[in-house]
Amino acid sequence: GIIGFLVLYLMVGYGGDFLCNLIGFIYPAYRSIKAIESSRKDDDTQWLMYWVVYSVFGLLEFFSDLLLFWIPFYSFFKCIFLLWCMMPIPHNGADMIYNRFIKVFFLKHESEIDDAINSIGQKMDEAKKTVT
Repeated sequence: GIIGFLVLYLMVGYGGDFLCNLIGFIYPAYRSIKAIESSRKDDDTQWLMYWVVYSVFGLLEFFSDLLLFWIPFYSFFKCIFLLWCMMPIPHNGADMIYNRFIKVFFLKHESEIDDAINSIGQKMDEAKKTVT
């Protein structure tokens, strides 16, 4: 009953994107807190990978929103994607996307990213000195 209602609402309901983001946030946030409080390291890594994938997906979605708006049932497909990423199984969506794409990109460009972050930090320190 409830699952059928949620699926239908995600497909045609007003605010489906909000519901999808809520689903993509509530359970992972809960599991992340549980992982932080446990003594195991593997669950921390699993949820950190989810949040990295979730963040990259959100960034890509922000810049492609005008195109995604025209895809029928986009909120439903996004929700399915997020559920795949958070599934409590080995090699879920977050694990696959992180290890195949994000990690590869990061390791290839790590020094450039570090340099950019250090440069921004230095400029913020300079700006802070001029303000105070």
